[in-house]
Amino acid sequence: MYAVIKTGGKQYRVSAGDKLKVEKLVGDVGSDVTIDQVLMLADGDNVTIGAPVIAGASVQAKVLAHGRGDKVMIFKFRRRKHYRKTQGHRQDYTEIQIGDIASKPVKAAKAKAAE
Repeated sequence: MYAVIKTGGKQYRVSAGDKLKVEKLVGDVGSDVTIDQVLMLADGDNVTIGAPVIAGASVQAKVLAHGRGDKVMIFKFRRRKHYRKTQGHRQDYTEIQIGDIASKPVKAAKAKAAE
């Protein structure tokens, strides 16, 4: 089973037990975070696609570490104008481990809507 989640403006394909670095999330090391923006769920041949997200679906993850990425150097240069500018940037990230992928039963939601 895998899911496609959206966090930090990016999309990730995750399965239970995966470790990945995402944009900085609020939470202490060792705490659990819930990601509610699940765009797609796949369990074998059963695929559910959200419009844009799947209602009731969520992914549980555990915060492993916070850190900063490698330095990216920005160099601006204008030829013949004696203009050179150097700037550096390090992006904050959070390393998480995916735990449980939970989805709300679709049949129960349709039954409530019919009533």
